[in-house]
Amino acid sequence: MRDDRFCSSNCPFTRAIGTIGNKWKPIIINVLGTRTMRFGQLGAVVPHISRKVLTEQLKELEEDGLLERLAYKELPPRVEYRLSEKGLAFLPILENIKEWNLKYEVATIPKETDYKYAG
Repeated sequence: MRDDRFCSSNCPFTRAIGTIGNKWKPIIINVLGTRTMRFGQLGAVVPHISRKVLTEQLKELEEDGLLERLAYKELPPRVEYRLSEKGLAFLPILENIKEWNLKYEVATIPKETDYKYAG
């Protein structure tokens, strides 16, 4: 859920955190990467996210201009998601965060919880 107090702050860093600041949005952006994916595919790849939360997060990412929702007029209906130009511009920042974590993380991750994301 978005915290509008963060999004309307005078501080640009606080506004940025308000846009991408929960745990799910960066993961969704990372999983999408440069691909186009359907809702079911995202739900299968993003670990431990409920359908309800995934729906909310995708809607917020679209509202914030990080994601494009492509709805096709077919039967059955088909909807795909991909990163917008703004979302793609966030990928190098995520790479830097991953590199920072690899350099400084102290805990080792068991193989069964080692998820593979895009990038």
